[in-house]
Amino acid sequence: MFRNQYDTDVTVWSPEGRLLQVEYAMESVKQGSACVGLRSNTHVVLGALKRSVSELSSHQKKVLEIDDHIAMGIAGLTADARSLAKYMRTECLNHKYVYGAPITPAVLMSDLADKHQRTTQTYVRRPFGVGLLVAGMDPQRGSPHLYQTCPSGNLYEFYASAIGARSQSARTYLEKHYETFAESDKDDLIVHALQALVGCVSGDDELTKENGSIAIVGKDQNYTLLEGDALQPYLDRLEVKNAEEKDDDEEKEDEPEAMET
Repeated sequence: MFRNQYDTDVTVWSPEGRLLQVEYAMESVKQGSACVGLRSNTHVVLGALKRSVSELSSHQKKVLEIDDHIAMGIAGLTADARSLAKYMRTECLNHKYVYGAPITPAVLMSDLADKHQRTTQTYVRRPFGVGLLVAGMDPQRGSPHLYQTCPSGNLYEFYASAIGARSQSARTYLEKHYETFAESDKDDLIVHALQALVGCVSGDDELTKENGSIAIVGKDQNYTLLEGDALQPYLDRLEVKNAEEKDDDEEKEDEPEAMET
């Protein structure tokens, strides 16, 4: 992208009817490390790739706890995400204090989308440069939900989604398999999330227990974060699954040759 006379302020329209500052904020989401989300009839799983600025530093947190029944995955500016997480936690606490019950994810996400949108309509604030995947359980109906927000203030609900750098391969995988997610159990959902993340890893890097992160919320299950040694069994299961699929493909390729001879 390049600068022009219509991108100096978020409230200035271009002749094509675009708000360029908002589009620049949406571009920052595409440059953040990938985050995926998928849901079944009982659980929602978020998966994220964590980055470290150098070999000497720890990895940045990509999945944040909002409440016992709500988790958030981020792609974009981590500092902006922390600010939004603080707002969401405050809303959850206020709702619980006033009404004596946990907030429903739909109400929280509607308020969050409004907060995103307000920054696109006033010159004293810049848009939030972060995209969010929010997993939540409706405490009244016991139903799982997966939401996606973007800096423009748009709000979407998904069966499965992926955001961030190189997330197209993850979306392709999720689109291919999403019809099987509804009846999947928690462990299968985690493996699907890890498989989707594998295609988002850059260069020669691999998905490991150090740079991977999984969060789960579900029916009768509060927020649970899987990292490090807790994540390793699922990575081992994914490796075994891929090895079996590779062997099956090789057998299918060998069958026509055997018939010809």
